[in-house]
Amino acid sequence: MSDTTAGAGPAADTGGGGAPGVEPSGDRLATLPNLITLVRLLCIPVFLYLLFVRDARLGAAILLGVLGATDWVDGYAARHLNQVSNFGKAFDPTVDRLLLIVGVVSIIVVDGCPLWFGLVVVAREVILSIWVVSIMALGAKRMDVTWWGKAGTFGIMIAFPAFLAASDEGIPEAWSSFFELVAWCAAVPGLVFAMIAFVGYFPAGVRALREGRAARHRAAAGI
Repeated sequence: MSDTTAGAGPAADTGGGGAPGVEPSGDRLATLPNLITLVRLLCIPVFLYLLFVRDARLGAAILLGVLGATDWVDGYAARHLNQVSNFGKAFDPTVDRLLLIVGVVSIIVVDGCPLWFGLVVVAREVILSIWVVSIMALGAKRMDVTWWGKAGTFGIMIAFPAFLAASDEGIPEAWSSFFELVAWCAAVPGLVFAMIAFVGYFPAGVRALREGRAARHRAAAGI
């Protein structure tokens, strides 16, 4: 899960199929990065089953951490195997956003993280998604990934699984304390970076909208 290209859909902060600075090689669907993204999507119900049906918080936390880490895997594969696709640029950030929101909301529901932290992250995602969808509908061009956004999402996606693991009453207290320490060490810088990216996406979105409209006008005029 990560910050992804804003123009790829309702997401502006994750890596994956929308590799920054790499032009899509076509509309191929059957690529390794897209397969990885599909597997991540299909694992969301498994995460919900572990958390709500089995009450296996540690298992759910491990799965969520793995799903977050694999976002970097599909981005790496897309770039280095020359398999960046237009479909992947939309599919990957959509799954990233879905995974992040479902994961965070679920952890909030089971009281598996500090409430304020979860609410801030969810509010950021919702506001950012509305903003991106709105400017895209008005003709904005795609916005590139920012380092702040990717770093922020990376920290957040370490923090939430760690918070969830720390809340598992079935693990030794020493392990719980360790997971909580990891969570806070990732949460604080992750949230700071994510909010820096969040603020930056608004002026970037205005510029993208102006450039997108200008490009359409030039195309219409045959320039």
